[in-house]
Amino acid sequence: MSSSTQSIPENAEDADFEGSPAGVHSTLTVGAPVDEVWRHLVSSRGTEALLGPGVTLGSKGESWHSADGPHGVVRSYHPMEQIRVSWHPHEDGPLSIVDLQLKPDGEGTRVDLYHEGQGIAEDGAGDKSRWDEALGRFADALDS
Repeated sequence: MSSSTQSIPENAEDADFEGSPAGVHSTLTVGAPVDEVWRHLVSSRGTEALLGPGVTLGSKGESWHSADGPHGVVRSYHPMEQIRVSWHPHEDGPLSIVDLQLKPDGEGTRVDLYHEGQGIAEDGAGDKSRWDEALGRFADALDS
């Protein structure tokens, strides 16, 4: 993995959500190789499943916006490994970061999603549920 990829502790999902700087961690393993998962991740179908309707991701520095309100900017883009975006839940929402990492896992791919920063601790359990559901949609869209 690139040296600019931030490593987040494996136990991040066990963090106390109330005010925890560790944020939220959701993970899912899919039965497809990394290159196939990457192509899905950067497709409109894959990004919409994760970030919301109407989202397409460009390269580093480009903005994205969901029809549901969340928006941000692509902060890091490492093909086959990682995409990191800033995340604002709504127009006046606080800044946070969503970091998606892909790792080979046997014949499949492990997808790790980390959400950290201000604003997510208000409802950490809800944020974890949001990302678990988003990864489920992502996997379903990959399989169909």
